Amino acid sequence: MTAAFTFPGQGSQSVGMGKALADAFPAARAVFDEVDAALGQKLSAVMWDGPIETLTLTENAQPALMAVSLATIRVLEAEAGLDLARDAAFVAGHSLGEYSALAAAGTFSIADTARLLRIRGNAMQAATPVGTGAMAAILGLDFDAVVAVAAEAAQGEVCQAANDNGGGQVVISGHKAAVDRACEIAKAKGAKRAIPLPVSAPFHCALMQPAADAMAEALAKVTVKAPVVPVVANVVAAPVSDPAEIVRRLVEQVTGTVRWRECVAAMAGAGVTTFYEIGSGKVLTGLVKRIADGATGTAIGTPDDVAAFKAARG
Repeated sequence: MTAAFTFPGQGSQSVGMGKALADAFPAARAVFDEVDAALGQKLSAVMWDGPIETLTLTENAQPALMAVSLATIRVLEAEAGLDLARDAAFVAGHSLGEYSALAAAGTFSIADTARLLRIRGNAMQAATPVGTGAMAAILGLDFDAVVAVAAEAAQGEVCQAANDNGGGQVVISGHKAAVDRACEIAKAKGAKRAIPLPVSAPFHCALMQPAADAMAEALAKVTVKAPVVPVVANVVAAPVSDPAEIVRRLVEQVTGTVRWRECVAAMAGAGVTTFYEIGSGKVLTGLVKRIADGATGTAIGTPDDVAAFKAARG
């Protein structure tokens, strides 16, 4: 049990993602059909045909990325004999990916997860008027330094560390003017770069409180089971298994920091040497190499990736 399965977050979406899996494997097709039915929308058509602007809308990107991740897991179960309870020490996901991880571990049904992520996407988009918030990536300063920069830049507004991605990459979030100030302060303090991000809302900061309230209400209405494998939660960077705590941490996650660097380090510290990134893209695989010395990262999201995983298992 030296493997962890991780699930990507927003930004990993691309037009066509999951189509090859659906064409090759009935188990994948079934997941996309289930998500389409749960949402009452042909989300799969948006995923496969675009346009990218529609797919990137938060309300679409969140359930779409989950659908690709869960389709991949179902294919690995059907084709390669994967059993997460047996084969994984932990699962974890980046932001919305935490919902994918929980669905993979049996905490939520796929249909409930799709509906929760649609609610989450809409609520996060609606939490602040367009243009009032912003996010930026600060490169070349450690997490504590960026936290100090954000505090200095706030000046009565919201400015927080939103994602601690590792490898000297920390994303900040908050009021646009405060984030702009933080970028200038960070550069003055030695940051290599401060890059405004093309996002539609300031995620993972106090401005998202209305969305956190919406998620508390939505999560209270779904069945929540104990996961078959511990889920390393973003906001505590530690494994959680109790359904009540899982819900609490998901609500906190909307306004809290995604402590991804610490999540990966905690799994590596517990003996994980192999990290599989399940679904679209390779963002998390790239981060593993910068966080956990000696650990390997492998992205699985295509039929070829599935075949390689199956072959490696013998």
